[in-house]
Amino acid sequence: MASVQWHSRTRNYDAESRSCRASAVPVQSGDYHPLKPITVTDSKSRRGARKGSTSSSSSSSSSVAPDPLSSMLEGTDPLSLFAAASASETPALPHSSSSVELGRKRREKEEEVGCDFEPWSAKRGEILARFTTTEKLSINLFMGSEKSKATSPSSAVSEKVRTRLEELDDLEEGSQRELLNLSQQDYVNRIEELNQSLKEAWASDQKVKALKIVIQCSKLLSDTSVILFYPSKFVLITDILDTFGRLVYERIWSMCSDPAPLPDSFSVEDVNDTARETCLNWFFKIASIRELIPRLYVEAAILKCNRFVNKSGIQETLPRLTAMIRGIGDPLVAVYARAYLCRVGMEVAPHLKDSLNKNFFDLLASFRQIHSDSVQNQLVIQRVEIPVYLTLYSPAIHWILQCVAYRAPDVLLTEMMERCKKLGNNALLLNSVMWAFRAEFVAARATDFIGMIKECDEAGFPKHLLFGSLGRSLACADPPESERLPVLNEAWKVITKVRSPQDYINCAEIWVEFTCRHFTKREVNTVLADIIKHMTPDRAFEDAYPQLQSVMKKILTYFHNFSVLFSMEKFLPFLDMFQKDSVRVEVCKSIMDVFIKHQQEPGANIAL
Repeated sequence: MASVQWHSRTRNYDAESRSCRASAVPVQSGDYHPLKPITVTDSKSRRGARKGSTSSSSSSSSSVAPDPLSSMLEGTDPLSLFAAASASETPALPHSSSSVELGRKRREKEEEVGCDFEPWSAKRGEILARFTTTEKLSINLFMGSEKSKATSPSSAVSEKVRTRLEELDDLEEGSQRELLNLSQQDYVNRIEELNQSLKEAWASDQKVKALKIVIQCSKLLSDTSVILFYPSKFVLITDILDTFGRLVYERIWSMCSDPAPLPDSFSVEDVNDTARETCLNWFFKIASIRELIPRLYVEAAILKCNRFVNKSGIQETLPRLTAMIRGIGDPLVAVYARAYLCRVGMEVAPHLKDSLNKNFFDLLASFRQIHSDSVQNQLVIQRVEIPVYLTLYSPAIHWILQCVAYRAPDVLLTEMMERCKKLGNNALLLNSVMWAFRAEFVAARATDFIGMIKECDEAGFPKHLLFGSLGRSLACADPPESERLPVLNEAWKVITKVRSPQDYINCAEIWVEFTCRHFTKREVNTVLADIIKHMTPDRAFEDAYPQLQSVMKKILTYFHNFSVLFSMEKFLPFLDMFQKDSVRVEVCKSIMDVFIKHQQEPGANIAL
């Protein structure tokens, strides 16, 4: 029997759809039709509606015959009459939806970031100055021009997606040029050029080009080929992301400000359809980015724009972005991605603590990746020692912990501290905890922190850095009186063994204030003797004048009685270390200023 071959029949779905569609019967405005709805004109127009908005409006038709049932009720059904009567007689319950909303906004207002939170802008300069390199760097510069505009809000969804993919594919088809062998300053200059190009593209209405520049810059954050420069690279690139996020937000906000400006406390209902559609268009474009890191960073940059789309958009987006970071394999890249997400989260929704906490606990869960074979191989290739590598994490972890610990209850801080303990021998995390947690919390548990410091391995993270972090907290808050002397003795046992003069004086300078505030001239004299012992050989003091001046300033802050001050055996030998004329003059002037300010007889002559 011969085999039968089947062939699909060619079909015209559009023609079939038209043939099956019910024919429309035109109804004149004066005709009565039983299914025609009775429409009512809303005298309150939608706030912020723009010309050309896609929202539809209803209008009344005076010629429509009245519905006999409606006319019997005079336009109102019995349930509506009953509800209206109840509303006029009964006051609103205290737990109504409006009062709940007001309570929620009041709580969010109380949880907003205050002046006691150190902003990111105060940290970026220190990071740029600290993490430098002499290695050669590379960068990709965007060279193409905008080939197509953003899709209009009225376009079909399929056309939108197709256009977005074409626009983003253009970036990967030769519209960039790689620059090699750049010095650090050249690299900074090129990044600034990209930042300027972003602003110019935006000003000239080339929104797609602006997005491509941001995507290109975000891709640089996946490159750790010059690993010592990565924290500074993060600062430079996120400056561009911040610019982009601000430009997008301001553009959409301006769409809602016609005719009246949109208030800062606006709700989703205040946003017109054109602005909402434009905002969605930006999110759709970003969702089309194929690589994880640029898609994550660019969406985080415009996180605030979720306010235009959904009342709970930010609350839903933060956990999703937090989970996305788990897909980043390099632990250094991942920790800085978490730091950026925490930063925008604190700026946009500081009351959403769950997302901040989840970022920290995810960080703990993935922290063992630092000691993985892939990381160790990378450090061998770049000839970077593990203690130096660990310091690269400090700015990001400090920031994450600062966000999590901000106005957090002691119960949560204690839980976080216990979780860090369970990791065992984790000096890097312990150091960040002492930096970020409230000074009062650390000071009250100073003995516990010293016990944790003792358990840390000296090879992984120098203990003098840990004692330096502890000393900063104790300079702001006092430990229990019975613990002060044991704490000082334990700290100085470690500090006095530091061989590097610069590392020694950096740590000793911190603990001088604790010694001056809580102890007598005897203990201060002992500290000065130890400083002289470490800083005199090879004239090491010449490279430490700023720290030595800080030591002198702290002593003068707590000792105003000059008979006590000059009775210290080591005070004048300490003063002799200021051998540079300009520095010596400044120190002597500071001594005289304190003497004049605190002398008991204002008219007394000063014998020189």
